Amino acid sequence: MNAPDDSRALAAGLFEGNLLLEALETRDRALLAPYLERGHRTRGAVLFRAGEDVSHVTFPLNQTTVTLVSRMNDGRMVETATVGHEGAVGGIVSQGYLPAFSEAVVQVAGDVLRLDAERLTRARASSPTLRDLFVRYSDCLLAQVLQSVACNAVHPIEERCLRWLLTFQDRLGTPVLPVTQEMLAEMLGVRRTYLTGVIGALQRRGLISVRRGQITILDRAQAERSACECYGRVRHHFRTVLGAVYAESGAIVAVDPTAVQDKAPER
Repeated sequence: MNAPDDSRALAAGLFEGNLLLEALETRDRALLAPYLERGHRTRGAVLFRAGEDVSHVTFPLNQTTVTLVSRMNDGRMVETATVGHEGAVGGIVSQGYLPAFSEAVVQVAGDVLRLDAERLTRARASSPTLRDLFVRYSDCLLAQVLQSVACNAVHPIEERCLRWLLTFQDRLGTPVLPVTQEMLAEMLGVRRTYLTGVIGALQRRGLISVRRGQITILDRAQAERSACECYGRVRHHFRTVLGAVYAESGAIVAVDPTAVQDKAPER
């Protein structure tokens, strides 16, 4: 009689730290648990590069954060999506083992769970509830990418900067962000010298403070009001499609697809 309980406890511990995995039903966890591999990734580690076959799905745990970037021929790169413990990268939108279009880079070091992409494909084929969860998440990830493209095209750099910092805070759950100005300039696709003026303006407005190796959001409410509309649109999509639950601090604390299961994912 005790074995099933022990099995559930083990599964719960294995999945802890990634909200997408935590949202899985017990029978769906059983489809993935035997094949998940835990590992650690350092900052700057490249999970896959453009053109490479994506053989594994990576689930960031806790504060581990990965950015999807598009790299230009001259070496510059621009962020298109930020993924933390609410999601996964690699073989999510596709069926896996297809060439990647973008590059996935670890921005905050930490633990991850990896799963062979083919295993996830098989699990989705055998479970409607698991397939529904990943379809919903894929839709949200795509929404983030599309909104980022629109944002980079039409919004002022100050608003884009706040959007990126707020999105990062939502994944980390803390206003103190391990972000250098070099890293932020890369993500926004601008020169460091240009970003310095933007950072200075935001500091003078009392929205952020800057120390070596970190940027702190001082006034989140005002930062949200000053950011472009893209930030709120993506958050709303995560809420209505994936059932994302946000704390007052902005952190994503849970994913509950059952709360929106009667609604078809937006397209």
